[in-house]
Amino acid sequence: MSNLTENFDHLYRVISSSNFLKKQSLGGEIPFFISAYDAQDQNEVEEAIRLLKNKLNNAGVTVLELNLYDIACEILENKGGIEKMFRVEQRKSKDKFLRALQSSLNIHQVLMPKISEMIRESEAKVYFLTGIGACYPFIRSHNVLNNLQNVAKDCPTVAFFPGEYNGHSLNLFGLLKDDNYYRAFNINTIKA
Repeated sequence: MSNLTENFDHLYRVISSSNFLKKQSLGGEIPFFISAYDAQDQNEVEEAIRLLKNKLNNAGVTVLELNLYDIACEILENKGGIEKMFRVEQRKSKDKFLRALQSSLNIHQVLMPKISEMIRESEAKVYFLTGIGACYPFIRSHNVLNNLQNVAKDCPTVAFFPGEYNGHSLNLFGLLKDDNYYRAFNINTIKA
C-alpha cells in the first residue's frame, strides 16, 4: 500500500503543478498522460483516485472523472435499459452480443458525443479517464484515447490504466496487448 500511496502523492504533486495545468513542456504534443497500475490493486486505486480528486479540488484544481463503465451504463439505460442488454446476451451468441453492445456504444456516434457533452458542461482543469478495465472488451482504451484527443485538448487528461504502459504500447491487465498508443506521456515518470 505504501507504494500506491507514494504513487498517488507523486500524482498530486505533478497534477497540481502550474506546468502541468498550463500544459507546458509537452513539445507540441497533446496533453495526455497514462498512470498505469497493477490490476490487482483495482479497489485500492479506485479509493486513491477518489481521495486524489478531493485533494485536488480542495487545492482549486477541479477534476472531471470520465468513468467509461459508468458512462456506458448510463448510455445503455437511456437506450432501453441494461435489462434489455441482458436479454440480448441470453438469446445471442457471445460474438453477436458483443457486436450489439459495441453498436449501442458506438465510439463515434454515441460514446464520444456523450463524453464531449460532459466536457463542454464542465469547468474542470483536469480530466481523469477511469473504468478502462471494467469496459474491456466492448470499449477499447486505444480507441477512446485516439478519439478523445479531438475532444479533450483544452485540459490535461490522465488515464488510469490497469496494466502496463511503456510509452509505446498499452498492455491491459499485464496480459493483453492493445494496439500501440504513442501519444501519451507516462505520468509516473514525470518529475514533480
